[in-house]
Amino acid sequence: MARQPAKTLWYDRPRYVYLEFCVEDSMDVKVTIEDQRLVFSCKNADGVEFYNEINLYARVNSKVCTEECGRHWGEAPLISWQDSREKRSDRSITCFMRKWKEKVAWPRITKENIKPAWLSVDFDNWRDWEGDEEVERAMVEQYAEMLEKVTDKGPPPAMDDLDFATRVVSCRSAELRLEDGGEPVRGFQVVLEDTILFPEGGGQPDDRGLIGDVPVLRVTRRGPQAVHFVPAALEPGAEVLLSLDWERRFDHMQQHSGQHLITAIAEQMFGFKTTSWELGRQRSLIELDTPSMTAEQVKALEQNVNEKIRDRVPVTVRELAPDDPEIETVRSRGLPDDHVGPVRVVDIEGIDSNMCCGTHVSNLSDLQNNLNLLRDIAVLIAQDFKSKPAPRQLFVLHRKEGDSEFMNIIANEIGTEETLLFLTVGDEKEAGLFLLAGPVEAVENLGPRVAELLGGRGAGKRGRFQGKASKMSHRGEVQALLQEFLSHRSPEE
Repeated sequence: MARQPAKTLWYDRPRYVYLEFCVEDSMDVKVTIEDQRLVFSCKNADGVEFYNEINLYARVNSKVCTEECGRHWGEAPLISWQDSREKRSDRSITCFMRKWKEKVAWPRITKENIKPAWLSVDFDNWRDWEGDEEVERAMVEQYAEMLEKVTDKGPPPAMDDLDFATRVVSCRSAELRLEDGGEPVRGFQVVLEDTILFPEGGGQPDDRGLIGDVPVLRVTRRGPQAVHFVPAALEPGAEVLLSLDWERRFDHMQQHSGQHLITAIAEQMFGFKTTSWELGRQRSLIELDTPSMTAEQVKALEQNVNEKIRDRVPVTVRELAPDDPEIETVRSRGLPDDHVGPVRVVDIEGIDSNMCCGTHVSNLSDLQNNLNLLRDIAVLIAQDFKSKPAPRQLFVLHRKEGDSEFMNIIANEIGTEETLLFLTVGDEKEAGLFLLAGPVEAVENLGPRVAELLGGRGAGKRGRFQGKASKMSHRGEVQALLQEFLSHRSPEE
């Protein structure tokens, strides 16, 4: 069976570079870290082999780690002063590589300036690490202000009644064929009188759980029946207790309801219809029938979606008879050919009605605020700036909702060798955060003066000066200062 690369995320820190290989239920994990090369290999529970080899951007303090990873998620990573090591969880394996030259940023993880399809930056963990304690304190205060409006996502609501008594109807030997073409897994297909486990379909993955103490590895639909694939045989007629992996289910509920909301708002605002969607373990994808979206469109979509979440809009489920004329008014991609019985409709009150068999939250407030869209907006803003035919010496941007990471992503994407950037986030007339980035000499000269005009304080080095401002209404004065500075620079500078 051919090996395949594991999907890999990476991010940078002052002393370490982190690589996360996204393989669930990994086995036989081996990681070899050399001075400028890393080799990773493992298998998953289905027997699929993964192999990644990376020629590193720069040298690391290496120690060959070929032992099997046996540590569990939550334990402290075992890193000695000179070591580069790894730790394992049930979803991924994370490698920690100590830089040979500390406090030197890596613009990429690979030596070659080519990005493999399986490799991407983990913006969820990427942070700018050049700021000092003052900047970190400002970030904490900014997040505190945001969290007063939006509750942070915590664990799923407690569900104490997820054990369900049922009876085994049939059990027959079968094989579970893997999507990647790997060797089939032998087991049994079990049909129960009734079930609380959702079979995969409609873009949503299946549930997981236990039948007694036997794990359910896959749930599929066969006509009106849910078929449970298990590794051990069960006696037909036996009464069994079915339990649900609630954390996985709730994650699917949030993502599926979020997709309905984004799909509805995108169509209402811009006429963009959803052509397909996929709920994934790492991220979900929604494909719209448009070749691209502008930064302004993404920003407007994000604001509208988050507004509905903050409004705590109810989500309800109802059933309609197959001949009910109201079916013609709901959004739908059509029913399966073998569908029988009532038609299930999911309503987001006042926003959307959609024919759907999937699992959903009961209120949009359960989705929380999707701050990850900020990163996408930052990249789009930078790409829009770089697409302009004539390069500009000064780029100024203010956004009410944002953070230090949002500003630094823009600066990273645009580049600061030739352009001076003045970025701010927060209330337009009160407090917020600022970032001045550009040529080192210019930032060293202007940074303290910018902080003074904004009634704030900050710090910086290597072409970036950032901090907290108490007088965001003075942004116009800062822009005038920067334009005057640039007007006196000679073309050679």
